[in-house]
Amino acid sequence: MRIAIAILVLVTCAAPVRAQSFAAGVHFASSKWSEFDGSDSGFGGRFTWKLSTMVGVDAELTWYPSDFQRDAVPFSRQRVEGMFGATIGPRIHRIRPFAKAAAGFLKVSPTSGGFACVAIFPPPLACLLAGGKTMPAYEIGGGVEIDAASRTFIRADVSDRILRYPGPVFRGFGLDERVDDNFFGGALKFSIGAGWRF
Repeated sequence: MRIAIAILVLVTCAAPVRAQSFAAGVHFASSKWSEFDGSDSGFGGRFTWKLSTMVGVDAELTWYPSDFQRDAVPFSRQRVEGMFGATIGPRIHRIRPFAKAAAGFLKVSPTSGGFACVAIFPPPLACLLAGGKTMPAYEIGGGVEIDAASRTFIRADVSDRILRYPGPVFRGFGLDERVDDNFFGGALKFSIGAGWRF
């Protein structure tokens, strides 16, 4: 971690002022959960500080407005995800492929209706999340940015979204797998959007 911070500071100081720029955009996101079936769809915005043509720093916020989980009784009425990270990749004419890493949070809002749970300890994971939780979130992946015009672009990202679930809980769909500590689960996340450089 210290090495990554040192590299980021070095790149920031070494980047010529004229090479730095900013971008803002909107995106549609679809993500999976490692512990539940179904996709979670939402939309949001992203602000990027381009330190150079190779390196960008992103701050993004995504809102998932619908109930989840759709195939069963919902345990959450909405979710908000905030991520902060970096992209690195070369610009090749109008195309910039990149690798990315980010960290942040996923806030799970409690269900708007009743959510029946068995009175056991530890509870099933859905029961614990139904009361509302904020979980640490991480992303590792990549994507591509394609210039549509001189200042506008289209961007697509694919990443592994890693959530740190709370414990102790029973995970999965039954009461057969008990986890006594916090645990990690990764699942696919895809986003596509457009933006403007300034």
